[in-house]
Amino acid sequence: MTLAQMLQQGLHVLDLDLPEAAHAKLLAYLELLKKWNATYNLTAIREESAMLTQHLLDSLSILPHIEKSALVERRWIDVGSGAGLPGIPLAIACPQLNIGLIDSVDKKTAFQRQVKIELGLSNITVIGGRVEDYPASTCDAVISRAFAELADFVSLAGHLIVEGGYLYAMKGQLPEDEIARMPANWRVKACKKLVVPGLMAERHLIVLQKAN
Repeated sequence: MTLAQMLQQGLHVLDLDLPEAAHAKLLAYLELLKKWNATYNLTAIREESAMLTQHLLDSLSILPHIEKSALVERRWIDVGSGAGLPGIPLAIACPQLNIGLIDSVDKKTAFQRQVKIELGLSNITVIGGRVEDYPASTCDAVISRAFAELADFVSLAGHLIVEGGYLYAMKGQLPEDEIARMPANWRVKACKKLVVPGLMAERHLIVLQKAN
């Protein structure tokens, strides 16, 4: 099975009907990731089919669980974005999504900028530096993928969202211990089990909101 066929099959399982142009950009992103990874070691995953499953489809697996209204005219930030995950696949799949990518490692933000240029992704903004140094109340939602324990996530990134905003944490197994260690002024708004086509491991999306 070709990568294009794997992608199409995975998107079908996720019930995501994306235009052909988005398919092409997702595969082009994958090719750029493979090319840069040979020199800059952006990800420990080397094989393209594994990258497709564990990076692209994993990133896109949250879309069926997020209301479309949350993506339109909202400001998002992907913290600890690394190679642009999940921000870049989400920006490709949802052109209406405006998302900033924060990472403190120069080689990773350089890769993100190259992807933005080559794929023409005007809806992403590449931000270098540490998340805790970024100004407060600058976005409606923050997302992270394997960034930090939940308590650290809210401590480092909680200031970024406006009142009533959400933090979205992509996790593996349900992190019950991490939830128990969260600060008292934050609560779990929702916990959604994710299905990633081709991936047998457990995945969850934890939605956090500041308590009133």
